[in-house]
Amino acid sequence: MESGLIFVVIAVAGAIGAIFGYHTRQNIAKKQLNTAEGKAAQILDEAEKQSKEMVLDAKDKAVAILEDAKKKEQEREEQIARQEGRIEKREEQVEKKMEEFEHGKKLLEQKAEEIREIRRETEKIRAEELDRLQKIAGFDKEEAKNILLQLTEDESKEALVKRMAKLEKEGHEELERKALSIMGQVIQKYSRSHVSEFTTTTVSLPSDEVKGKIIGKEGRNIRTLEKLTGVELIVDDTPESVLISGFDPVRREIARIALEKLIADGRIHPARIEETVEEAKKEIDDKIKEAGEAAAYEVGVAGLHPKLLYILGRLRYRYSYKQNILIHSLEVSYLAGALAAELGANVSVAKKAGLLHDIGKAVDHEIEGTHVKIGIRILEKFGIAKEVIEAMWAHHDEYPHNSLEAYIVTAADAISASRPGARKETAEKYIKRMEDLEALVNSFPEVEKSYAIQAGREVRIFVNPEKTDDLASMKLAREVARRVEDELKYPGEIKVIVFRETRAVEYAR
Repeated sequence: MESGLIFVVIAVAGAIGAIFGYHTRQNIAKKQLNTAEGKAAQILDEAEKQSKEMVLDAKDKAVAILEDAKKKEQEREEQIARQEGRIEKREEQVEKKMEEFEHGKKLLEQKAEEIREIRRETEKIRAEELDRLQKIAGFDKEEAKNILLQLTEDESKEALVKRMAKLEKEGHEELERKALSIMGQVIQKYSRSHVSEFTTTTVSLPSDEVKGKIIGKEGRNIRTLEKLTGVELIVDDTPESVLISGFDPVRREIARIALEKLIADGRIHPARIEETVEEAKKEIDDKIKEAGEAAAYEVGVAGLHPKLLYILGRLRYRYSYKQNILIHSLEVSYLAGALAAELGANVSVAKKAGLLHDIGKAVDHEIEGTHVKIGIRILEKFGIAKEVIEAMWAHHDEYPHNSLEAYIVTAADAISASRPGARKETAEKYIKRMEDLEALVNSFPEVEKSYAIQAGREVRIFVNPEKTDDLASMKLAREVARRVEDELKYPGEIKVIVFRETRAVEYAR
């Protein structure tokens, strides 16, 4: 009984506690609800204010856009009005031009009709005059024509006789020219073929890969070779070949030999290039000596000094009007000897004078004076007989003809030079221009050496870096360009380049 009562009490107490807890939670939830509703109301108020502000801002922007659009539309209308005004003015001008054109056309048509009328009247008057003249003279048109021709023939007889005499004289001159031509052909059969000058030399390469070695890193190898030889190396798209360009045959030959040696060796760098160029120069010296000795032996002139033979051999690399001077000298020696034998003159003197008559051209670009005067000084220095010197000095009429041999050498020189195909003046002028350009540049004391390349369109000048600084190099370039403009004649323009290269050398011991 008591346990049941306790159970009832416990149940009642639990129900009361549950009711109390429920009411407590409801009160707490209401407080929280009141707080959320307040916040929501505040948020709604703020949102409404922002919405109103945004609407007002949007209205202001819309009004500004409308005003701007109206303004642009007004400007566009004004622009269209101006264009329409210009178009109307142009239309008025065109209409005015058309009216002037129509008026001019009518005037031209009137003038043309007047000219046609004048022409018709002129023809009518001419026909009437011819009829009147025929009636007066009693001759028809053909008879008058024949009489006029007869009178003209009588008056022209004297002129015709003079013309016939002139034609006869010209015929004799033509026959004489043909005779001289035939004689020249006979002489040409006796003389050897000439060698023309070329200003370029081609070197064959084993492969195009060698071109890169020749150029070198940043172009050092090709610049070194061009500087040491004074030529221009053209490495273009031509397969397996390099072109050496330069007006001086000796320089081209040195460059050719050096380049072929470098290609065969395979080692191509600045130091090796210097060694190879020196070797090529020695080889050229040997060839010059051999050429002089061979020339003297070929024509049978003995007893010449070895140094004189060397100077004679240098003529192998000299040209005059595109004719090789050494071969020309041999030809003059042959012709002079043959003429002397025919005329009973001294054959030995004539042959020796013919061989040495242009010896001065071997050094005329190094010594001042004409090649005849230079040649006389050279022959006197090496003890050549006076009769030989007098036989060679008159071949350009600078000195008198003191002997029969002098006339013979002059004639032989003219025959060799004037035969067909022997000489071309253009090449000689070109080479002379190159030599004059280098001579002018080398006259400056700062210049160590110089080379004219690119057919005279460029001159490269090398100065001593210890004596000339950068500022002096620029001044030198300007001064050279100024003197070239003042003193030389040349086509186009000449590029002046001054090289000042500093090289440091030290030895590790």
